[in-house]
Amino acid sequence: MILIENLDNNRPIVENFVPRKYEIGNHKQINIYGARGAGKSALAIDYIAQNHKEESLYIDLDSPALFFQKLSVVDLQIYINENGIKILVLDHWSNQNNVELPIVDQTIIISRKPLGDKIFTLLKIMPLDYEEFLAFEHHISQTNGFTHFIKSGTLPLMAQSQKTHLLSMKQFLYSKFTLQELKLLSILASHNTEHLSINQIFTFAKEHMRISKDWLYKTISDYESEEILYFISDKSNKGGRKMLLYDYAASKYLSAQNNFSTQFDTLIGLTLLFHKASIRTLGRDGYVTDEETLIVSAPFGGEDAMWTKSHKKFSLYKKEGIKKVIMVTVSSQYGYMIENISFEALPFYEWSMGDNE
Repeated sequence: MILIENLDNNRPIVENFVPRKYEIGNHKQINIYGARGAGKSALAIDYIAQNHKEESLYIDLDSPALFFQKLSVVDLQIYINENGIKILVLDHWSNQNNVELPIVDQTIIISRKPLGDKIFTLLKIMPLDYEEFLAFEHHISQTNGFTHFIKSGTLPLMAQSQKTHLLSMKQFLYSKFTLQELKLLSILASHNTEHLSINQIFTFAKEHMRISKDWLYKTISDYESEEILYFISDKSNKGGRKMLLYDYAASKYLSAQNNFSTQFDTLIGLTLLFHKASIRTLGRDGYVTDEETLIVSAPFGGEDAMWTKSHKKFSLYKKEGIKKVIMVTVSSQYGYMIENISFEALPFYEWSMGDNE
């Protein structure tokens, strides 16, 4: 009982919480899941702090207090009954946590991957898209907000710590990943936005690390399931799948090879993925939606230069059945037609707030 009381009295506090697009609601059993750093814990902690502080119990299953003491479900149930607990939050749940569930009005389990138990209502938390990021930047313009977004990335913690974002990024990475995982992430970051096979990744990794193929394949699979890593198939199925890390700021921190063009390309791909668009790549020429719209990264593409490039690529676009081309820029806006294909350039902050197609 002392263990549970200690965990209850030392629950974390989220200061200056910025509301997200997600609501926990009153589901009896809910599983909040998503990638490391996406804001799962903060959402749940704010939920119980604002609405049910005195009748809730938050337990961090990663707490050092549980290193050498086992959490007893019997003691947990007694504590819940004696203290009138109605909401139980179990954070950092994993397949290794063999914790039985006590009887309570509402159970919230927080995990990196969705639970296989069908009795749980699933709530997937994604990193910040641009619209959510602007909620952290309510006092500045959209153009300045975009500058901060490029610098800070998609993780809520970074959005709240812009003045110390490098230190915060280091602390985040070392707290959420093992050293071996960080080394692999650094290698992945150096190849971010490239078309790769997993075997190629293993070839790159073994030049710098002592790893087994089994470990790498499992880790890559885990990253993909958790959506730390995305692989996007190509429309023509040539040259492997395009790899994107889930946060371009972390990728830049991990590898000096991530220049602005790489960041911007990643940002476009992530925006489409975060908005649940079904996309493929067209080689290195952009992202193709189900409506056969090609989304092209052109951060500093002026109209004359893009007109020339569009003519050079037109035969490819026509062959692949592209119906429309959207060129996402930093600030430029223009449009033109080449035969029956329309070309439109939009600033990122305008494109990202639309339907992305």
